[in-house]
Amino acid sequence: MVYRSLVRPILFRLPPETAHELALHSLPLFCKFVERPFESPMLNTDLFNLRFRNPVGLAAGFDKDGVALESLAALGFGFIEAGTLTLHAQPGNPKPRMFRLAADQALINRAGFNNSGAAAFVKRVEHRRPDCVLGISIGKSKITPLEEATADYLGSFELVYKFADYVAINVSSPNTPQLRELQQSEQLTSLLVELQTRNRALQKRHGRLTPVPLLVKISPDLERRDLEMIVEVIERLQIDGIIATNTTISRDHLRTDKSRVEACGAGGLSGKPLTTRATQMIAALYRLTGGRIPLIGVGGIFTAEDAWEKICAGASLIQVYTGFIYKGPSIVRQINEGLVEILRREGFAKIDEAVGSRAKEIEGNR
Repeated sequence: MVYRSLVRPILFRLPPETAHELALHSLPLFCKFVERPFESPMLNTDLFNLRFRNPVGLAAGFDKDGVALESLAALGFGFIEAGTLTLHAQPGNPKPRMFRLAADQALINRAGFNNSGAAAFVKRVEHRRPDCVLGISIGKSKITPLEEATADYLGSFELVYKFADYVAINVSSPNTPQLRELQQSEQLTSLLVELQTRNRALQKRHGRLTPVPLLVKISPDLERRDLEMIVEVIERLQIDGIIATNTTISRDHLRTDKSRVEACGAGGLSGKPLTTRATQMIAALYRLTGGRIPLIGVGGIFTAEDAWEKICAGASLIQVYTGFIYKGPSIVRQINEGLVEILRREGFAKIDEAVGSRAKEIEGNR
């Protein structure tokens, strides 16, 4: 309540990226005033040989460089995905590159993987890991030609390997030229084969019992035939999971004035306009895989009901980003409390019992 009535009005007077950086670096102070995280055994989830204390995670993009992971974990997230990191440090696209569409509870961003690089991230988090599952998202450096993308990803993967509970392979951001081409069958197969091979070698080198779980983050703008191809590749190569979805390049059905939207320019749209599309894609993926591949659902989650729809569609875990910006740190507790209430109302003893329970119905609503 304090966030929406006092903090957000101040932050929303600032340019979006300025507000983001201020909020990120103010989190250690702000955490002192946040309620103790909500916990319930009904929300515990075991996935990828990891224990998630609850299914609510923070999506990649909020803390790219890992500067506030401990504070974010203190808010009660079950997991945090840092990054997206690149092998080479890069400033990202020219500013301004982030825009609010308040009438739509949405954001447009074309940040372009601005980060200090994977090596700098590792130095920062080496002795400051968060008290929750840590995923690390990696992407292609802008200066790296597409034909050299695999080596670029492998370089980042080697650097973050020891510190990641799982690694997300970002091949779906619309803000790095040609990146989405890596979602095509031949390119995706080549990339994932090399990452799996390196994963097994690093497992032996570091004496891990199992390889680091690999997840692929995909675009919401894919057609059904693209999903079928991606599922075939992921199943064949035994990739551990799928994150659905990234931001969209679509501008359909927005309330914001068209001229204002056009003035923002290119970039990925996130938030409420993505809610239904992402949920339906999760249902389609769940049905295509028969529930065999774990899914992380992300896109337009603002409430416990939004999270519940993603879970019933087939997501074992969910992530927030734009909802976190609009609703503030209390969103984590509100979603977890709400999920427990819904579980009791619907007669489920544990959150994982509900995964995919309405996938057929939700996919049919497309």
